[in-house]
Amino acid sequence: MEKTINQIKAAVAALLGLLTGLWGWMGWLVAGWVVCMVLDYVTGSLAAARAGQWSSGRARDGIWHKCGMIVVVLVAAGTDLLLATVLANLPLVALPVEYTGLVCPVVLVWYIVTELGSMVENAAVMGAPVPKWLKKLLALGKDAVDAAGDKLGGEEDT
Repeated sequence: MEKTINQIKAAVAALLGLLTGLWGWMGWLVAGWVVCMVLDYVTGSLAAARAGQWSSGRARDGIWHKCGMIVVVLVAAGTDLLLATVLANLPLVALPVEYTGLVCPVVLVWYIVTELGSMVENAAVMGAPVPKWLKKLLALGKDAVDAAGDKLGGEEDT
């Protein structure tokens, strides 16, 4: 039995290592975001059902909302690709470091924190007790990512 458990552990570690080699950290960020989107949709549907407010129209709206998020992430990835291409090929524009992407990871982290906050709200509607500090921590995380994005976009507070 112990041999089987060790074989399973080795197989999982090998799979995770393979995926990390293929995806890198960005791939795991995308995978985490996709999992959060699915869990938010499921918990939102469960919360609406518990409150007696579930409807197929609202469920479709949730799917459209998630599709819009996918478009935004694709635009952010395209922006990173454009910036990397410009920086690599225009001699007049240079950075002291290699640009491997910044916009898409910031957008992904913002969406992940938003989805986590939404899941906490859904859990509360389902009747689960939610620690106030968790809500506050997620709000602080979202604010921190917003501040980083504002600096990235040149919208620093004065």
